[in-house]
Amino acid sequence: MTFTDLYTYLRARFVREEGQTMAEYGVVLAVICLAVIVAFTALSGGISNAINNVAKVLPGS
Repeated sequence: MTFTDLYTYLRARFVREEGQTMAEYGVVLAVICLAVIVAFTALSGGISNAINNVAKVLPGS
């Protein structure tokens, strides 16, 4: 194995790992976004009720 072959091999491995890392970040970002959407959907009624309760307490309402 020559130095050029070793360099090519290591460079190819690095590029593949970089792509894999970007894909992992994409998956993590998708899971976080899904969790936020589910949380907002589940809490939307409670948030709405809390805002309405505060609005009722404020003077002039």
